[in-house]
Amino acid sequence: MEAIWNNVKSAIRESIPGHSYKMWIEPLEFNRTADGVLVLSVPNSFSKKRVQDHYGSLIDSELKKIAGDHCSYVIEICGEKKSGRNKPYNNHQLPLQSANIQPHYGRFLRKDFTFDQFVVGGNNEFAFTASLSLASRNNSQQSCLFLLSKTGMGKSHLAQAVGHHVISQSPSERVYYITAEDFSNEMVQAIRNDSFDKFKSKYRKECDVLLLEDVHYLGGKERTQIELALTLDNLMDSDKKIIFSSCYLPGDIPKLHDKLKSRFSYGIISAIEPPNFRTRVRILQRKALLNGFQVPEEIVHYLASELNEDVRQLESGLIGITAKSSLMGIPIDIDLAESVVKNIVLHKKSITIDVIKKLVCKHFNITIADIVSISRKQTFTRPRQIAIYLSRRYTDSPLQTIGKSFNRYHATALHSIGIVERGIKENSSLRKQVDYFSQKLESGKF
Repeated sequence: MEAIWNNVKSAIRESIPGHSYKMWIEPLEFNRTADGVLVLSVPNSFSKKRVQDHYGSLIDSELKKIAGDHCSYVIEICGEKKSGRNKPYNNHQLPLQSANIQPHYGRFLRKDFTFDQFVVGGNNEFAFTASLSLASRNNSQQSCLFLLSKTGMGKSHLAQAVGHHVISQSPSERVYYITAEDFSNEMVQAIRNDSFDKFKSKYRKECDVLLLEDVHYLGGKERTQIELALTLDNLMDSDKKIIFSSCYLPGDIPKLHDKLKSRFSYGIISAIEPPNFRTRVRILQRKALLNGFQVPEEIVHYLASELNEDVRQLESGLIGITAKSSLMGIPIDIDLAESVVKNIVLHKKSITIDVIKKLVCKHFNITIADIVSISRKQTFTRPRQIAIYLSRRYTDSPLQTIGKSFNRYHATALHSIGIVERGIKENSSLRKQVDYFSQKLESGKF
């Protein structure tokens, strides 16, 4: 019967996407035969339900084709029944989490940022497979992965999915999930508090998996770069797992030390591109299902055809139509969808760097000459930083163009964006200011 099951798996492999097979069918283990019934093993109830709901009929169909109509199967959770034929289970799938997970150190992992909740398409399949392989340790030669994409494409989702998977598989492993800015700030504090040796030991000796986000913010931070390069050398020599993420290729990050460029480029570099139409449809369907939204299929297809920038834009459209429908008590139809999409697309096209400059200058009662001047007065610096941040968020202009528009190098523009992003999290006054400008821009009242 085990040979029959292997034939069934081979047949299923040909009929479903490779990542689906790898996550759900490949880990299914032949356990034993009981009264002519094929008994398969899974590690937990979530995996069992997922396989039965999504692949149960396919398994049944292929089993009957190969073994005849009399043959059937059941799925057990590993350990539910004892049997001499039980095999150690090599789990490839993370159970769905019920709450945000705290890794060994760093930021919380979002409960929905798991491999199971990631929608795979042609634009991201390689990044997904590489991340899953690293998390599952299927390839001992792969210890480092660099995820590359613009904001809103899913690189943070994949990085956190690796963390979830490792914690699920090996709870004793020490997973550190941080941003490059976190690392830099912690290092500065360690130097100030005379605890630098403790800081070095923590990352070099007490970390098994390092998930380091937004490494482009290290540009220009010479001391941090030197320490991080030494830390990465230590982790790589110890065969620890590392994932980097960035909006830029290592070679394009301004003022990045050659040694660090080399470390970032050591492993696989995987780019995530904008999703195609079919993937956008599946993303919308998944988001609607997770949030309990009832959206007609024609509306899903309309949103997918009109909103093609990134995943966040799709989410904005989905939330927009459901919120407007609920607040106004009207059905979700094509007229409603068109009104929401029109606002999203129109505002994106009409928002320019010059528009943002004028809006910010008017609010702070300064001139355009002030905001692009070389002055470092706080009355000019803060508006300039906010305007640069908004230009990056609301326009498609590259960083070099944004920097030039404000009479700054692109590294300085990147630094300004980082300051505002940190300030939004830590400073309620700055967060309110940015929210005010965002509302103005998104409402078209500028």
